[in-house]
Amino acid sequence: MVDISDAFPGFSVDDVGAARAFYGDVLGLPVEESMGGLRLTLPSGQGVFVYPKDTHEPASFTILNFEVADLGRTVDELNAAGVVTKIYTDPHSFGTDERGIAWGSKTGQGPDICWFRDPSGNVLSLIAQ
Repeated sequence: MVDISDAFPGFSVDDVGAARAFYGDVLGLPVEESMGGLRLTLPSGQGVFVYPKDTHEPASFTILNFEVADLGRTVDELNAAGVVTKIYTDPHSFGTDERGIAWGSKTGQGPDICWFRDPSGNVLSLIAQ
């Protein structure tokens, strides 16, 4: 058996400086330089490695889900900071409102959730607790 002491997720970006500013200044996560990239610390204490990649292609799936107490207020705060939350424009695909929020709890179709992208185009979400 392999003796593994820990594990952590990671994803690529095309601009480490922009990622540092976005994850640190806009989302308010602790960010530090690590192994030639960045280490984000999530509210749970889990570390996430963000590494530069010249041939970066944005993840087409959600790489991080951020739980929030007040989804509407948090979406408004992100929008005020210049973050576009309505990334799915087909109202039939997720049934989002004008701000991009899918109110799944009201329709019995999952959680209340909203998607957005980081500066490198990776998909992230806000999800109601």
